[in-house]
Formats: sequence, C-alpha cells, structure tokens
Amino acid sequence: MPRSPIRRRLAEAATALFDERGYDATTVDDIAARAGVSRSTFFRHYRSKEDVIFPEHDALLAKVAARLAASTADTAVVAVCDAVRIVLAHYVDDAEVSLQRYRLVGKVPALRDREIASVARYQRLFREFVADWLDGSPDAALRAELMAASVVAAHNQVLRGWLRAEGRHDPFGPLDHALQYVITTFRHLEKPRGRETSDRVVVAAFRSSASPDTVMDAIRAQLDARPPADR
Repeated sequence: MPRSPIRRRLAEAATALFDERGYDATTVDDIAARAGVSRSTFFRHYRSKEDVIFPEHDALLAKVAARLAASTADTAVVAVCDAVRIVLAHYVDDAEVSLQRYRLVGKVPALRDREIASVARYQRLFREFVADWLDGSPDAALRAELMAASVVAAHNQVLRGWLRAEGRHDPFGPLDHALQYVITTFRHLEKPRGRETSDRVVVAAFRSSASPDTVMDAIRAQLDARPPADR
C-alpha cells in the first residue's frame, strides 16, 4: 500500500524536520516548504502534521478487514495470521519512514498516545472477528478478547524487535514463530460444529441375572431415548 509521490515527499520532509528541529518546533508550513509544495497541497493530503508520520490506518484497516471477511469458519485462524502479516508488511515496505517514526515516537508523548490509539483499532477489529467466529460457544466474548490481545501482542513484539534492530533482519520468520504460540493456545476454541452419533455414550442398567434378550431390550430402550438431533 505505497504512498503517492507527494504524500511520500511530505512524510520524508516531516520526519526529517522533526528529527532536526523537534516535533513541537516544526510547523505545517515548514513541512510543505521542505517538500516543495504549498500549504493547501499539504492539507489536501493530511489533516495535521502528526498524520504525516503515521501509516494510513483507514486504508490498512480496510485491507485487514477484507482479508478476515474472506475467510470461513475452517480458515479463521489462517485469516488472522494473514491479516497480521499484512500489517507488518505495511511497516516493512515503508521501512525508512517506519524507523524514523519509531525514533520520534519515543521522544514525543503525544505521538505515543496516538500510536496506542491506533493499535487499539486493530485489536478491536480482531476481537470482533473472533467473537463472530466463536459466536455461540462458551465464553466467546472473553476468548475473543484474549485472542485479539495475544495476536496484537505477538505482532508488536516482533515489530519492536525489527525496529530496534534498525530493520536489519527479516521479521516475518519471527512473526510466524510468535503466531505459532497464539495458534497453539487458541486453535481448540473453534465453535463446536455438533456431535456425531458415535460420540454419544449410552448407559443401560440391568441385573446380573438378566437374560441376553433383557439386556438387548435395555440397550434398545436407551438408544431409542436419544434426542432427535443425535439420531
């Protein structure tokens, strides 16, 4: 999901100025001038100077939501993993800006708050998807909350490691490794699809002195007493 040339120039200008002058001392006019565009051009692309350095979350969330929506109950776990890879790929594909943003966010509390709010949007999207997938199973809402938090935590741990290493390694192997823990923990939470007849235990009681015909009659009575759905 690459930025347009003008958006990229604005992003590069903003991150360079924030690094040189500091976030608070940099204005929209400064960013526009460094990028070689007008103030009005800046506002056609971004709402504020902080928007320049963050990923285009609305478009990225829409892409993640589309991947989740394309799954079935049998492929839900795979869809979640694919969706997480989409998010990580967005940071990796724009590595220079991602690294500059990481350094800047560590210095500016307002930007850290913005980043936390952005992460919450992804976690909510995963939580709603998993809750729908597990709908009708015990503790579906709780399980969805736990799985969504685990998925986001796995992604963030790998992303932070990649950023701290200045992007010098491929993060997708570590991401797959981290997601295996999530899959192992939550694979068993799939919504029950119903029980087969062979899963039902039938108990018949009779005296030890009962004849074989009596025993068979008792077993038949128990089988005939099963609920219609199990037959």
